[in-house]
Amino acid sequence: MPLTAAIRTIPDYPKKGILFRDITTLLGDARAFRRAVDELVQPWSGSKMDKVAGMEARGFILGGAVAHQLSAGFIPIRKKGKLPYKTVAISYALEYGFDEMEMHEDAVAAGERVILVDDLIATGGTAAGAIGLLRKMGAEVVAACFVIDLPDLGGAKKIEALGVPTRSLVSFEGH
Repeated sequence: MPLTAAIRTIPDYPKKGILFRDITTLLGDARAFRRAVDELVQPWSGSKMDKVAGMEARGFILGGAVAHQLSAGFIPIRKKGKLPYKTVAISYALEYGFDEMEMHEDAVAAGERVILVDDLIATGGTAAGAIGLLRKMGAEVVAACFVIDLPDLGGAKKIEALGVPTRSLVSFEGH
């Protein structure tokens, strides 16, 4: 079964005209979830990765599984005000405005090799912000991995323009 068959499409969510790609169905299907994690890990299997960073919230699920497979540590990147210890933050551009994300100041050491993981890349604003945050702390962002790419929105190209290779398992034209 292709991974696309395990992803539910919800029309007009969160607003009219949007086709929301929902991976909760993929996560609930043991075979599809395992396959997605295995495919995200595959290019780096046998390579030394220090950390995997996942963005709130579905990136935590996928990133934790990828970190486990790579025997790497995990870095949660969260919206401002959600982490209990001293943090570093970065402001990033959204489609309509700005937001902030943060991670613990001791989550990554300078020179550590990190893979960024999330469920979906659309415009790339959130991923670009996370890359900026990791680089601010001296991390080497080796790659950014996503289950879904929405290529019409240009996010993967935006991340590659930052010098970070991207990997997506499936793509959906149109949004």
